[in-house]
Amino acid sequence: METTPQMRLTTQRQIILEELAKVTSHPTANEVYDMVRKRLPRIGLGTVYRNLELMSDTGMILKLEVGGTQKRFDATVAPHYHIRCLSCGKVDDIDIPMMTDINSIAAEKSQYQILGHHIEFTGLCSDCSATEEEASVN
Repeated sequence: METTPQMRLTTQRQIILEELAKVTSHPTANEVYDMVRKRLPRIGLGTVYRNLELMSDTGMILKLEVGGTQKRFDATVAPHYHIRCLSCGKVDDIDIPMMTDINSIAAEKSQYQILGHHIEFTGLCSDCSATEEEASVN
């Protein structure tokens, strides 16, 4: 857990980072706030929001803006893809290799300097699939 030249790792940021690293659920800012309040009962929601934004701006964490839902946050900053349930909104990591060739292909086909890409897979999680199957049987 290192600091970036632009930002000090305060106690609040350290705790936010630790709590975020404990989960793989890609929590919203409100969910991170609920997690952090157990350790820092007096922390404000605005403080958590500001720190999450700063930490994502400096690359300490990822901010996911998936499918028009609330922003979610991820302690895993290494490039990886996500999958989102269209029914319940759950977001998970999906363990497939990053498509590095896609950046050069996009650069060849456009007038843009390609800096990266985001691919979001969508589907139904196992819980929602089971619920839909039960509903169609009844």
